[in-house]
Amino acid sequence: MLDIILEADRNVAISSPDHICPWGTKHDSSTNPLFNRKLYALYPDPRRVLRVLDMGCSGGGFVRNCLDDGCFAVGLEGSDFSQKNRRAEWRTIPERLFTCDIAGPFHLYDASGSTRTPLQFDVITAWEVIEHIAESDLPQVAANVAAHLAPGGLWILSVSPIEEVIQGARLHQTVQPRAWWLKKFESLGFVHRDDFMRYFNTQFVRGPKYGGPGSFNLVLVKRDHGTLPSIPKQSLKEFLFDHWVHSRLHRIIKTIVLGQVYM
Repeated sequence: MLDIILEADRNVAISSPDHICPWGTKHDSSTNPLFNRKLYALYPDPRRVLRVLDMGCSGGGFVRNCLDDGCFAVGLEGSDFSQKNRRAEWRTIPERLFTCDIAGPFHLYDASGSTRTPLQFDVITAWEVIEHIAESDLPQVAANVAAHLAPGGLWILSVSPIEEVIQGARLHQTVQPRAWWLKKFESLGFVHRDDFMRYFNTQFVRGPKYGGPGSFNLVLVKRDHGTLPSIPKQSLKEFLFDHWVHSRLHRIIKTIVLGQVYM
């Protein structure tokens, strides 16, 4: 088992509205097994342990799912609300969840050997996180991702272009449309891949179908990305199934059949 060490300029995002007025970190612990299934199909070698870093992990549900599935997974969260209250998975996998301000420099290391080795990840996720970062801090966030993303790695995000004000706190610090974000990420050394978007086919941990109405998803790679994973071929049945699950019609039918509202 790896001995994980985090070194960060700021272990808590003390100036962030999300820490001052906890909301997502107080309520969320999102998961989607369909996303995990599709992710693992990109890395089918059973001898290879997939490495996943979830930035803005909230309650740690996605990290826990990845660990249960045999991945090496780490979560970072800017607020210490869930940690202090041992909320959700912070009470079950505290050794894999860390508080850290991703808007400042940070480094993760494997210290299980005689020397510390910088950790890199095949996949870095940021679900409903990036819009919470001030525009002036986006270069540092991108630099942190670049330092921790392995060659051929994917940076997968959900992004909300909608203002969010909770109890007077403006939680979304950078509210911009999709075209703006694509241009911004390109200036920071990352490019969006439509082919991977088509592969995931609406199945993400957060996004328009999953807790983020009006949001959109992106799959980014470094400009000098190296060899990317091969995208598996999908049958028409698989394609239609992904589109169907958690669609509006699917939710309506579940509501009628089970008498329970599914958002």
